[in-house]
Amino acid sequence: MLKTILSSLLPALMTCHVLGQQAYQTLFESSQGKETPEYSEVIAYFDRLARDFDPIQIREVGMTDAGLPLHLVIVDPWKDFDPSVWHSKGRVVLFVNNGIHPGEPDGIDASMMLVRDLALGKKRLPANTVVALIPVYNIGGHLNRGSFSRVNQNGPEAYGFRANARNYDLNRDFIKADTRNAQSFQEIFHWLQPQIFIDTHVSNGADYQHVMTLISTQHNRLGGPLAPYLEERLEPQLYALMEEAGYPLVPYVNAWNGAPEDGWPQFKDSGRYSSGYAALFGCLSFMPETHMLKPYNDRVMSTYALFESFFEVIERDGELINRLYRQQREWLRSRKEVAINHQLDRGKFKYIDFKGYRSAYKPSEVSGFPRLYYDRNQPFSTQVKFFNTYIAGLTITLPKAYLIPQGWHQVIENLARNGVRMERFEKDTAMEVVVYRLEEFNTVPNAYEGHYLHSDVQHSSQVVRQTFRKGDVIVPTDQPAARYLAEVLEPQGEDSFFAWNFFDTILQAKEGYSAYVFEDLAADYLRDHPALKAQLEEAKEADPGFAQDGSAQLRWVYERSPWKEKEHNRYPVFRLE
Repeated sequence: MLKTILSSLLPALMTCHVLGQQAYQTLFESSQGKETPEYSEVIAYFDRLARDFDPIQIREVGMTDAGLPLHLVIVDPWKDFDPSVWHSKGRVVLFVNNGIHPGEPDGIDASMMLVRDLALGKKRLPANTVVALIPVYNIGGHLNRGSFSRVNQNGPEAYGFRANARNYDLNRDFIKADTRNAQSFQEIFHWLQPQIFIDTHVSNGADYQHVMTLISTQHNRLGGPLAPYLEERLEPQLYALMEEAGYPLVPYVNAWNGAPEDGWPQFKDSGRYSSGYAALFGCLSFMPETHMLKPYNDRVMSTYALFESFFEVIERDGELINRLYRQQREWLRSRKEVAINHQLDRGKFKYIDFKGYRSAYKPSEVSGFPRLYYDRNQPFSTQVKFFNTYIAGLTITLPKAYLIPQGWHQVIENLARNGVRMERFEKDTAMEVVVYRLEEFNTVPNAYEGHYLHSDVQHSSQVVRQTFRKGDVIVPTDQPAARYLAEVLEPQGEDSFFAWNFFDTILQAKEGYSAYVFEDLAADYLRDHPALKAQLEEAKEADPGFAQDGSAQLRWVYERSPWKEKEHNRYPVFRLE
């Protein structure tokens, strides 16, 4: 009897499902995979889903450079909509960021369909899981809509622009946070504390058969309990599931200086990138990159399939992921040393499957010179070398705390947005600390994302007795943000605040001398300090050019005298050992 009742109800249920699907059809679907919606249409779509389905919420969560608020969509079957409740109940939080480069909108359309299908019951969330997603991160870029900025890309018909409203590439802004977008993102990320983060993209580069490539955060750089899980269990499952779905994965084809069949190194996602930033806080992070030359419909559906594959992994491993995430946070908190500036180990590699097209050269119809092309009539499958081992370029021994004078408020505000626990001196206090003096560094000649990056930093260290004022900041390192602190506060870090010019005012001397005045002072000072006088004579003997340069000798004395301002080239973040 029950079977008869269910059989009679099934056509009606299927009809309701189809009608629901049609009622919430996306522009991508109605255009047969050729179009992606405008920004207002994306937000209106999620607004409608949130109105019609209680487990879905959309909220404004900060401002962007476009003058419009960032939105966060949450799918929570328990309707708590509170990360503190989620984490207290051991739930997995999957966080998706879409539209960081709005010319690459695949994730926007895939997410619209995914949330719709979850609402209608066509898809089911993994057990004990919540999804949070940013529908469009780069709103300014999405509003700057056209059809020509992605010359390498096959659809959609119209799309947004890579840069944001202030011409920033937001996927270089996660550490420096010049933009309101990044500042809002930091607050969202630390409010959610996700175990898994996905930032959707479209690739550039070589031509090959794969629709989807994947950047997993670099496992050596991630470190801790999550690193072996990522490489040995999560990734193999993900690759197998995508193979079953008809979209065989390959690591992001980072082959810029040769043919893909010659192999390539894993992309190193330092902290300026979304996935590298997330990994600093113990989050399993990924940047899927669909292939630019594949039809837009295929790219979006492969992104949808990737979301489904992550669901399956979480269904299998959710409890394990949660446990390892907690262990990772404790591992980060208890670190005494932190590895930074990871470098590729070219002696280690593994073989991976790759489906490519034969490449060759033919005369250019533009210049007549040889030009590269890929022959899609000559597909091949082979195994290639994938160099995915990185080693520490520098190991930092963490102090008990970093001490920051309150005047460096931009740095302190950045730390606060990133969930860093800080204290304030309650009264003026003198203590012994280690201070760095910057000796050498290189600076790029051209602007990069609004900055002139420093690198190859060399510094000296000395113990000094320093007085800190009431209100200056103490940053203990026994906290889960310890890895982040080392990356941004140690000046040698490749994405440190020093590298990004936060402290450039210390690089310019604010006082000097008139030679005719300082000559007499210098002579008196050398008479009163015979050891320094002896050092000057040794320097002249060692360098004939210096011996013949009176101005250089006077400068030498000034640099070693009490008249030289101590702030010049003195790094203003102190270490309490």
